[in-house]
Amino acid sequence: MLRTTALRVLRPEDLAEVRVLLARDPVADLFVASRVDAAGLDFRRLGGEMWGHLVDGRLTALCHAGANLVPVQAGPDAVHAFAERARRQGRRCASIVGERTAVAGLWEMLEPDWGPARDVRANQPLMLIDAAPTVQADPLVRRVHPDDLDVLVPACVAMFTEEVGVSPVAADGGALYRSRVAELVRQGRSFARIEDGRVVFKAEVGAATAAACQLQGVWVPPDLRGRGLSAPGMAAVVVQARRDIAPVVSLYVNDFNEAARATYRRVGFTDRGAFMSVLF
Repeated sequence: MLRTTALRVLRPEDLAEVRVLLARDPVADLFVASRVDAAGLDFRRLGGEMWGHLVDGRLTALCHAGANLVPVQAGPDAVHAFAERARRQGRRCASIVGERTAVAGLWEMLEPDWGPARDVRANQPLMLIDAAPTVQADPLVRRVHPDDLDVLVPACVAMFTEEVGVSPVAADGGALYRSRVAELVRQGRSFARIEDGRVVFKAEVGAATAAACQLQGVWVPPDLRGRGLSAPGMAAVVVQARRDIAPVVSLYVNDFNEAARATYRRVGFTDRGAFMSVLF
C-alpha cells in the first residue's frame, strides 16, 4: 500500500503527540524537549516553528526551526522534507545542530543554497553520566550568585569566542548575551569556582527536562589549563545537577578535543551517540 506523507507546522493541539515522540530519546532530543516544556508549541514563545513530518497521519519526526535548525527522530524521508521546506524558506538560523546522520543529510541538501558554512563540525560525540562521578568533586565549585555576574560574563564571553570563533557581544555590545547568562544564573543553572574575583572553572546547564540536562560552556582560563581543575570541577557540577536538576547529565564535544573527552571519561561520562553542527 502507498503511504501518504505530509509536512506541516505543528499547533498547540499537537502537543501530546509531540511529547510522545520526544520521549523516545530524552538525551539526544533534550534541547527541543526543553523548549517544548517551556513554551509548548506557541511559535512566539517557542522562538520559531515546529515542523512535523507525518506518515499516514501519524507524527514520525520533528524539526525545530528557530535560531537553530534542529531535527528530531528524522529518518531519510523526513530529512528530505525538512530540507525542502528550509531551502524554499531561506536560511533564518545561525546553525543546524542535532543527531549526526540527520544533520549531515540536511546539510547535503541545503549546502548548494545555504553554503558555504563558517564551520562544519561533523562529529561531536554525545556523552552522558547517570551515576556518581568517578573522581572527587571540587568543593569550591558552586552555583553562581547574581552578584557574581560582572565576574562571570567576561569568562562566558571568552569561552564563547574561543569555542565558536565569533564574539557574542559584537552585535549589540553584549546586552542580549549578558541577559542570557543572567537568566541561567537566576535559574540556578550556572556553576563556577571563583577565586580572587576571577573565574577559574565554569559550566552551565543549557537545557533541562525532568529526565535529563545538558552541560555547555565548560571552560578553564588558558593559563590555568593542565592544573587538574577540569575533572574535579565537572564532577562537582554533575553532583549538583543530578541532585537538583535531572538524574542524567549529558554534553556533546568536538571529536578533535581529545583533552576534554579524556577529562569527561575520567569523570565517568560514556559515549551515547554523536551530533553534528553546521555554523553560519
